[in-house]
Amino acid sequence: MKKFVKNLLIIMATTLLFSCAKQSNSQKSIAVFVPGIMDDSPTYAKLANGVKQAVEEYNANKDENSKCNLFIMEAGTNQAEWSDKIISLSSTGKYQVIISSNPSLPDLVEPIIQQFPAQKFILLDAEKEGNNNINTVCYNQYEQAYLTGYIAGLMTKSNKLALIAAQEYPVMNNVLLPYFEKGAKDANSATTVDFRIVGNWYDATKGAELTDAVIKNGADIILPICGGAAAGVISSAKNNNAKITWFDDSGFSRAPDTIISSTTNAQDKMAYEKTLEYLEGKTPWGTHKMVGVKEGFVDFVQDDENYIKNVPAEIREKMAALVEEIHKGKDVRN
Repeated sequence: MKKFVKNLLIIMATTLLFSCAKQSNSQKSIAVFVPGIMDDSPTYAKLANGVKQAVEEYNANKDENSKCNLFIMEAGTNQAEWSDKIISLSSTGKYQVIISSNPSLPDLVEPIIQQFPAQKFILLDAEKEGNNNINTVCYNQYEQAYLTGYIAGLMTKSNKLALIAAQEYPVMNNVLLPYFEKGAKDANSATTVDFRIVGNWYDATKGAELTDAVIKNGADIILPICGGAAAGVISSAKNNNAKITWFDDSGFSRAPDTIISSTTNAQDKMAYEKTLEYLEGKTPWGTHKMVGVKEGFVDFVQDDENYIKNVPAEIREKMAALVEEIHKGKDVRN
């Protein structure tokens, strides 16, 4: 009798163990890998907020065993550490999908997938097709850069602009810089662009030094794409009475009389939609798409009071007409 009871208890315990494991395996779990620091980058803050909103909405009507778990990791600005940190997330086996945003990530995660073939990645602001563990979407930065260059070309008085970047990378060299230049020259054929590199995404002192230098060389409008180092760009521009065109979010409040324009991407909206798509089992793995002005994911801010105050009406009219052309299908690459 004792032996029978003992065997029965073992069977019950084993059944409970397998039941819990099945329940755990069926429960969704997402990690957000922030390749930077959210306080220094509105784009990454919007990434995390969009995913969080989708998970909260998904969990609202679920019982505790069916809710999706969410973990957010800020990886910092040292790119040399990103791979190890993604490996650390993948090796736990806890997260069915890792959601992130950066153009460099597809090349970074492909070797990691070979180590952890079950790991899935949804990557925003990135481009990769054909890998069934990866789904990517990118914003039309041809349009963003072109619009930013066009307003700078219309507003410059010296015909000299500058782009201060954190570092060189394919999207910067092949899209952002050339289409900022193209937009500027289409607006004003006499414009030139001084291109400078900070060397990292955080050194505000270096950002200020580079801005001082380009202003000394005649630049009167600067586009910073350099993360936390942009604080130095803003400081120098204020001190030297130069102007700034802003990228990826509405930046007017950072320096209302210095920042004359902002192009935005709807990163929070995209993160929200891609997360819900995953939670509903609809992610098109192995595919890529690009979205822009027409789809509502890229915009040029025209209703901010600082834009209206600092940009003459005739230039605002030209920008409104250009945005409308792009919305109707104009391809700025032609």
